[in-house]
Amino acid sequence: MTFGSLAPKGEKGISRKNKAVVDENAPLIPKTHQETDAGFDDFNGASFSGAVFNLSTTIIGAGIMALPATLKVLGMVPGMLAIFLMAFLTQKSIEFMIRFSREGNIASYGGLMGDAFGKYGTALVQLCVVVNNIGVLIVYMIIIGDVLSGTTSGGDHHYGILEGWFGVHWWTGRTFVVLLTTLLVFAPLVSFKRIDSLRFTSALSIGLAVVFLVIAVGIAFVKIFSGDIGMPRLFPIVTDVASFSKLFTVVPVLVNAYICHYNVHNIENELRDKSQMQGVVGTSLTLCSSVYLMTSFFGFLLFGEETLDDVLANFDTNLGIRFGSVLNDAVRLSYAAHLMLVFPVIFYPLRINIDGLIFSKSRPLVLDNFRFASITIALIGVIFLGANFIPSIWDVFQFTGATAAVCVGFIFPAAIALRDRYNLATKQDKILSVLMIVMAVFSNAVAIYCDAYALMKK
Repeated sequence: MTFGSLAPKGEKGISRKNKAVVDENAPLIPKTHQETDAGFDDFNGASFSGAVFNLSTTIIGAGIMALPATLKVLGMVPGMLAIFLMAFLTQKSIEFMIRFSREGNIASYGGLMGDAFGKYGTALVQLCVVVNNIGVLIVYMIIIGDVLSGTTSGGDHHYGILEGWFGVHWWTGRTFVVLLTTLLVFAPLVSFKRIDSLRFTSALSIGLAVVFLVIAVGIAFVKIFSGDIGMPRLFPIVTDVASFSKLFTVVPVLVNAYICHYNVHNIENELRDKSQMQGVVGTSLTLCSSVYLMTSFFGFLLFGEETLDDVLANFDTNLGIRFGSVLNDAVRLSYAAHLMLVFPVIFYPLRINIDGLIFSKSRPLVLDNFRFASITIALIGVIFLGANFIPSIWDVFQFTGATAAVCVGFIFPAAIALRDRYNLATKQDKILSVLMIVMAVFSNAVAIYCDAYALMKK
């Protein structure tokens, strides 16, 4: 997936790299160390590979674990097509953002919405990023706690890795393990002031996701050759209006799987050569879509109708193969470690946007160490509390995916294209933008209704 030419028009030979950026509403860390940072080490710009790793890590998070369950709802064929369609819509929405940002010489998502819709547009996108990212990071902590310390669902207790290895003790309990992870892993990694500083941990996180995928594929092939896997269901089971409506409940999960728009400007701002951003996006989406398609296919193939909302929970059962328990632990441990390294990449835009929302008139966050530390500590505390009091990742996914995430990922970019301040949008762009908004509003309204109805029945 690649973009066409996104070179800026009309600004008469002045490159974006050399133009001064004046955007009071943009919640930005300064773009280069020459502008403000006497305290920074030398930084000549991020590399292409570093940008790909950071954007790919933004995309591949906890959403991948819920994708096999979407195939359980939709069936193999529509489910795979839905993943591909979401990748295409993500590419187009990011293309809109980059195209209009370059024309207006805008360096943040908040600034882009402010350029199109004024200060209320800026505040709205910042609020949605804050809501979405807090929800996603709570999900990450919940999954890490489930994997390491276990979880109870439907009266059944699923043992975590530490419980399985060492037994049930206070130091293998969920609260202590999550607290220790927060202090030893999250706290150091969220302290960086440049997202490019996370490029090595992002590369490692992608590697860990691939490890999970390779193990899952290997298990599937072993079970196929031994005749233990049957033909997966290809299409959904639709018998009435209720079963048809249930199909839309997967939309928030698909949206969450691809949401990365809040980090596009952050990554581009640090790129050594900003003209490479279109290649960064295309490469990242191709990589992530490949991982998503394979994970969904082999996850559903392995567990079929027994696939759980979080497929990791399926990996604490008897796989029926040699070394099954070792492979179960390897899958869960590699993915828990992956999420630990994704956490700071999602946290980075959260901190910037909440600072822009609350301290829009203050000096850049990077220059105020007290404000930087205070916001970081407060956010970590809120996320930690949420992870200990919210019981289900599915509830959080449905809420954030059906509200804030769909706005950030599709509705806002489409609205910017329809606003078309610089007369850049083609007729096809505007038609696609209208379709994006209609599909997003309708499908997520149905999803919210179905989830609310299910909760009330419980």
